[in-house]
Amino acid sequence: MLAAAAASTRRSLSTSASALSAATGAKPAVGFIGLGNMGKHMARNLLRAGYPVIVNDVNEAPVRDLASEGARPAATPRAVAEQARNIVTMLPSNPHVKGVYYNAGGIFEALQKDSLLIDASTIDPSISRAIAKDVVAKNLASAFIDAPVSGGVGGAEKGTLTFMVGGEKSAFDRAQPLLQAMGKNIVYCGAAGNGQVAKLCNNLLLAISMAGTSEVMNLGVTMGLDPKLLAGIINTSSGRCWSSEVYNPFPGVIEGVPSSRDYNGGFGSKLMLKDVNLALDAAKGANAPTPMGSRAKEIYDTVTADAQLSEKDFSVVLRYLQQLTRRS
Repeated sequence: MLAAAAASTRRSLSTSASALSAATGAKPAVGFIGLGNMGKHMARNLLRAGYPVIVNDVNEAPVRDLASEGARPAATPRAVAEQARNIVTMLPSNPHVKGVYYNAGGIFEALQKDSLLIDASTIDPSISRAIAKDVVAKNLASAFIDAPVSGGVGGAEKGTLTFMVGGEKSAFDRAQPLLQAMGKNIVYCGAAGNGQVAKLCNNLLLAISMAGTSEVMNLGVTMGLDPKLLAGIINTSSGRCWSSEVYNPFPGVIEGVPSSRDYNGGFGSKLMLKDVNLALDAAKGANAPTPMGSRAKEIYDTVTADAQLSEKDFSVVLRYLQQLTRRS
């Protein structure tokens, strides 16, 4: 009886909060689960946009930081779902996303009617499609979209991320205000899982281009060129790419990027390897050849196996090539 009474109270509070929001024009509460290097900035941008934000993470430090800025901490994903119909998840990998939704204390234990679930993680498209199907099966008029992002930590901090969104068009339209508070480019990719497909294609290319950029920067500097001179030539010539122009892997070429901070922060090499593996698995299922992607995987396999490099940003592949150069 106590549990039933508590559940009834939670429903009443949620209904009252929704009615109040509708009557006053106040923005609805948003739950945010996963406050890593990018998630904490995304949640902060929702706060700055005027949304009440309920936050949860296994790491207490970012929860405390955001609570000091006005967010409301929640002990579990279930507690987030009890307090918010709009929920964003930003998690490292397949098991983390599945656990937050399906495990004890997870979102599905307290999913409210008319909820909108936005997963900004980068995961296997099949998992996004399965969650979307299970949300519909609960018959609560709720919706799920996969909305992985591109733009890095800097884009998350500045609110200029690109979201690649898969799911029902009505859910995409409903999510627009939330996504626009965190990003600049919101792209609808079609059915559930298609956002993940777009993201995996993008990140596979990013891994390839970073390996290539690192290779030529190491080659040119080893043969006597100044790294800034070489980068400037590439960035005004046919070799121009994001990995060289915006995120150059050679230390000192661009201030503020991880390569100029001893490769700290940014997008970890282990996460890049995870995304490459996801892309190659998807390519295998589609029978699409990925010779360059396979070589990029070999490089990042080696980088992440090195204890001195594995925790660094993915642009640390340049340091790995420098080590090979010194050994030869």
